[in-house]
Amino acid sequence: MTHQPQSALLCAALDAAERGWAVFPLRSADKRPALHGEAYCPGLGDCAGGHRKWEQRATTDPDRIRRAWADIPFNVGVATGPSGLVVIDLDMPKSKTRTKSSADTPSGVTTFQALCERAGQAVPTTYRVRTASGGEHLYFTAPTGVRLANSAGKLGKLIDTRAWGGYVVAAGSATPAGPYTVNDPAPVAPLPDWLCALLTVRQASRALTALPSLSKGSAYATAALRAEIAEVASAPEGKRNWTLLRAARALGRFVASGDLDRDEVQDSLNGAGQAAGLRERECTPVIASALNWSITHNPGKAS
Repeated sequence: MTHQPQSALLCAALDAAERGWAVFPLRSADKRPALHGEAYCPGLGDCAGGHRKWEQRATTDPDRIRRAWADIPFNVGVATGPSGLVVIDLDMPKSKTRTKSSADTPSGVTTFQALCERAGQAVPTTYRVRTASGGEHLYFTAPTGVRLANSAGKLGKLIDTRAWGGYVVAAGSATPAGPYTVNDPAPVAPLPDWLCALLTVRQASRALTALPSLSKGSAYATAALRAEIAEVASAPEGKRNWTLLRAARALGRFVASGDLDRDEVQDSLNGAGQAAGLRERECTPVIASALNWSITHNPGKAS
């Protein structure tokens, strides 16, 4: 197991703090916080007034940082929320899923590139860190007036985000899998508005971020699906269930004809319903029932 020199890790922590990023110690050669948990809180120091978690204890104070890294070569954690950051984590496929054709296996990086292309946007230029696994962390300044939380998969497969309640391992740290290094030292860019919109709770859904590309579907069926998704996602309270039911019945005839895939329709409508404010357990039975009704009432069609 390789440890980074203590002085290098202290410099990494101080460098992050100079950028205004609140840092805290992670276990040596590890990604887990090195601070005590609530069950073992001594009630002293920072915790004299009650247990303080890592997000609360993260600091930009150089004196506190020097004391924390004085004796042990801790890795460096950046608390994204207090630092005013949103970090997009582009992960790599797990090693057990990789094959000889792993070059063709989508990663978070390629999925994010595809997301940008679908949105008609360029891949943002910003400060980037290569992770120990070979993925990337894209740093952005958090939008004013919006308190974003962590997300997992909202933007796409192998794409997570870290904001309030989350942290990332800073460049200069290392684990047995490898080091964290700066890939692009560009200034940290503001989070693009279109990404902020996708991460906002009411809009973060598969329906709005990953509209299906239907190779077997006719242009008319594809347009109908997109229109119904938009209608459901924007349905006001009081009309959400009815709008979802009507949309599923309208699209069921395309499923019956073979122009649309049932799983894609269900997933897209489910995401649109959640974007409107419904819960998944409310959406699923309505969609399934309406699709079954529509397919049954379209005799002579392919299943």
